[in-house]
Amino acid sequence: QVQLAESGGGLVQAGGSLRLSCTVSGRTFKSYAMGWFRQAPGKEREFVAAIDSSGSSTTHADSVKGRFTISRDNTKNTLYLQMNNLKPEDTAVYTCAARSFPWYSPALVHYDYWGQGTQVTVSS
Repeated sequence: QVQLAESGGGLVQAGGSLRLSCTVSGRTFKSYAMGWFRQAPGKEREFVAAIDSSGSSTTHADSVKGRFTISRDNTKNTLYLQMNNLKPEDTAVYTCAARSFPWYSPALVHYDYWGQGTQVTVSS
């Protein structure tokens, strides 16, 4: 059983930064592609960023490109999302997800395991 636990969310002013972490249980973390998704109130969950199992290839949604960076440390079973220059429209619950393939995907349906999410609130 794979379990994911996010941390690092909180309240920040516009222009500020946060780093989210996602710790994954089990010894197979290095074989999973990983992704970050977010859901704002009244909106559908949307793709934010994804990374392949080795960490050598990443992709980011256009809305966060240049501001957010996804990374991973396979020695620590941990996924990260560095968020800089945050905007009020980034306010959402951020959730990490694991895919049982080494290649990433921006599609929610391609992910097999999900965390509970962490709230990020950006004030103007």
